[in-house]
Amino acid sequence: MLKTRESDMAQDEKRPSDAAEAGRRARFGRLPERVRLEDTVQVKPATVPDPARDAYDSHDWLVRTCL
Repeated sequence: MLKTRESDMAQDEKRPSDAAEAGRRARFGRLPERVRLEDTVQVKPATVPDPARDAYDSHDWLVRTCL
């Protein structure tokens, strides 16, 4: 019976205080707000658009040469 009391006392010493437990529950008691997928992605062009380069039609030479 002595061993039982010693183990009970050891468990009591390991238990956190009520104030510490309440503090942990207040801080970690619930999960954070869910983050939407749209909020995690940033769309950005890889290069700056160049109007002079985009004005060229790569199939234009085919039309001029073959017709």
